Amino acid sequence: MLREEAEERLRALAGEHARLREDQWTAIKALVMERSRVLVVQRTGWGKSAVYFVATALLRELGEGPTVIVSPLLALMRNQIAAAERAGINAVTINSANPEDWEQIYNQVAEGTVDVLLVSPERLNNPDFRDQVLPELAESAGLIVVDEAHCISDWGHDFRPDYRRLRTLFEELSEGVPILATTATANARVTRDVAEQMGEETLVLRGALERESLHLGVVRLRGAEQRLAWLAQTLHELPGSGIIYTLTVAAAQEIAAYLREQGHEVVAYSGQTEQAERLAAEQALLDNKIKALVATSALGMGYDKPDLGFVIHMGAPPSPVAYYQQVGRAGRGVERAEVILLPGAEDREIWAYFASLAFPPEPVVRTVLAALEEGGVLSTAALENRVDLSRSRLETMLKVLDVDGAVHRVKGGWEATGEPWGYDADRYARVAAEREAEQKAMLDYLDTTGCREEFLRHRLDDDAAKPCGRCDNCTGVHRSPEVEARAVERAAERLQRPGVEIEARKQWPTGLTDLKGRIKPELGAEPGRVLGRLTDIGWGNRLRGLLSDGAPDGPVPDDVFAAVIKVLSSWEWSQRPISVVAMPSGSRPQLVRSLAERLAQVGRLSYLGDLGYRSGRPGRQFNSAQRVQAIRSTLAMPAALGAGVAAAGGPVLLVDDRVDTGWTMTLGAAMLRHAGAPAVLPLALAVTS
Repeated sequence: MLREEAEERLRALAGEHARLREDQWTAIKALVMERSRVLVVQRTGWGKSAVYFVATALLRELGEGPTVIVSPLLALMRNQIAAAERAGINAVTINSANPEDWEQIYNQVAEGTVDVLLVSPERLNNPDFRDQVLPELAESAGLIVVDEAHCISDWGHDFRPDYRRLRTLFEELSEGVPILATTATANARVTRDVAEQMGEETLVLRGALERESLHLGVVRLRGAEQRLAWLAQTLHELPGSGIIYTLTVAAAQEIAAYLREQGHEVVAYSGQTEQAERLAAEQALLDNKIKALVATSALGMGYDKPDLGFVIHMGAPPSPVAYYQQVGRAGRGVERAEVILLPGAEDREIWAYFASLAFPPEPVVRTVLAALEEGGVLSTAALENRVDLSRSRLETMLKVLDVDGAVHRVKGGWEATGEPWGYDADRYARVAAEREAEQKAMLDYLDTTGCREEFLRHRLDDDAAKPCGRCDNCTGVHRSPEVEARAVERAAERLQRPGVEIEARKQWPTGLTDLKGRIKPELGAEPGRVLGRLTDIGWGNRLRGLLSDGAPDGPVPDDVFAAVIKVLSSWEWSQRPISVVAMPSGSRPQLVRSLAERLAQVGRLSYLGDLGYRSGRPGRQFNSAQRVQAIRSTLAMPAALGAGVAAAGGPVLLVDDRVDTGWTMTLGAAMLRHAGAPAVLPLALAVTS
């Protein structure tokens, strides 16, 4: 009887020919009849959402409260709401994009007219939601669903601290409230970790992760221009529409721009894309109005396009698990989908950068805890002024400390709880070691002569893994790396096109006592230029080698200097500079000075000299407030330079090797403006991102 009703609900959701899989029915029965806790680990497209929507419909008929779904991405929420409507389920969402609707939604939940409430994990620790709404939901919910549950585990490839708060929610639920957690990408270790956090008697339903439509392959090409040309050439041949993944925002923008120049309808997509543009891009791909989205991992979990014909990676992700999740976007509703990986020489450097953002060392954490114990409630901005971490890394650390019970988020910021807290160095080291092992496995994937799908499924501890018979190694059919010479030349021209505009800082960082608000126009810099981004696949490759920590100092190379001249020649400044000043450099003084001197010589400008340091370099700081304080206490202007700037009376070209936060250039420009320069034009070889 119950199964028949469940089958009927499924047909309303997925069509007349839909039938429940046995594991789907097992999960639904456990949730509805036994009120159990269930973890479902099944491949992308298996039908995990059908389990919670059918269970919701059945539980609501029994008079139970609404289902609360914790979902990590807005794209995923939108798809889930659309699916719920097809099944006759009233679903609403609370997220950062619809604050104007929150009060109305809260009232609807209280009135019992909402069947499903989707919330982001970040909402769980919003003080108002956590203290006023969540207790009522914990009391009245009919079902709790955690989507993309691998995010709970710090062993997972996409750990998110906000998800760790779910364990507290599980403990506060009324007795008998069922819990469902779902994911497509959890190996045995992550599965155990998630199940332990859900509770001792959690039912784990784990299936084979085979994707019968995927045809995996790897194409090795010599350089970035060959990869870009090959991509532009091959895109015409690929079926339908798809996704081209990149490792960085800069690469997504650069690749999309080139492909459009070559006549392909593509759109760049990243975490920096405006929300309205992201929605439009997602819909354009769904409607097959474009050939591809060129995307970072921001387009990942939950994007549902059954007829996606291909997934290409321009650069390898740092984890086979993450890779298998991303390629799993393709081929859900078609017989064949092409999956192609184009590894790059820069991949490992990019992995290393993201790995450097791991949980901070203990002294830094203790500094934060001490600041909170002494200062009471402090905002993130105020803490930035006391600890040397970037804003994003500081917020992530605070979320971990919150989950661990050492701090508590309140209105206005964070406060220390006074509870004892220990730095789990062993665990952090094991997680770091696991990340390194995943990177090694990704390199092994590139080199394997065995079945590629079997390799990936083994990394997910899929015991049913076997040779797929479809990948390039199984069939012996490898895509040719050959590409037309003229196409390579066009790609090289695009990648070697120098020049990126950098915006001048307009606001002082928060947390400083004497510098607040907008930077005075009379002290500000003009928009500047750099030769390239360290994260792009064109000049980035050349500049990373030149500016790496171990690279020797020396005069500016001729090819780099020639490219900088092209940057200057295309710079449409309102008033041409008449003089050049170099920033001081402790690591590359020859490079910066030779660049400034040669620019002055070629441009027939006056070389006025270098700014200096009072007592050594300021070191490296990772957040704006700390950086400004350090530079202010060390940066100095020699008297002769100040007199030269005043006497010259015209715009100054301010030269450095790289721009990280932008504050060194900002403060250097302020000094030159104060000395009498009517305008300062920042110029550097590279910007970090």
